[in-house]
Amino acid sequence: MTQRRSDHGYEKDDENDVLEWEDHVMATVAGEVRRRRKELGWSAQDVADRCEEIGYPIPRNVIANMESGRRAVLPLVEIMVLAKALRVSPISLIYPVGYVTEVRELPYQDPQPTWDALQWFVGNSSAEDATDYMLDHFLAHDLELRSALAAVESEDYELWKVKTAANRVQREAAERALARYTDQATRAKHELRRHRDAIREGGGIPPRLPSPLADLDPPEPDTGTTEENDL
Repeated sequence: MTQRRSDHGYEKDDENDVLEWEDHVMATVAGEVRRRRKELGWSAQDVADRCEEIGYPIPRNVIANMESGRRAVLPLVEIMVLAKALRVSPISLIYPVGYVTEVRELPYQDPQPTWDALQWFVGNSSAEDATDYMLDHFLAHDLELRSALAAVESEDYELWKVKTAANRVQREAAERALARYTDQATRAKHELRRHRDAIREGGGIPPRLPSPLADLDPPEPDTGTTEENDL
């Protein structure tokens, strides 16, 4: 298969490029399934048994045909089940970082480092024309959530140190640290609220907050009424 770059991108020299790309993706997944299976010391039947336990049977011969390249299709749902059976994430089968150095993201594209392709796939490195703003807010929300949790935990710890300080010097040091972490927690909570509001404004539902940050959202309005209240 050859490709020629023109002023407007790639021109096909081989009409089978799309099929070759599909084969490339399937071969990558199949190779990682085989590698991981052998790493665990399992047979194809062992993998099939675990798929059945999950509730989505994939027969041994189907797995064997996939690994040998004799299978023409590989549904996404099977990648998900195989990943669960093999105790890895689905993304690790599609982009096996550390085991495959380069992959092709799409047809008519040159191979890219596997890590770069994985970042694109999970949304950490969006394409220039990407408009998945909801994903961007969720990724930012996750970062701010971790920051807020760390700051709140540190704030609680320094508060405990203030209360249990053995002398003035220890108490003053703890109070300074407490002020820093309180400021960090305040800023992190502000950013967290901002992203949660943006998610709602976009028609989405923000993730559930852990108990230390449960008071971050405004209380839900009480819509329940009784006949007595209506009178």
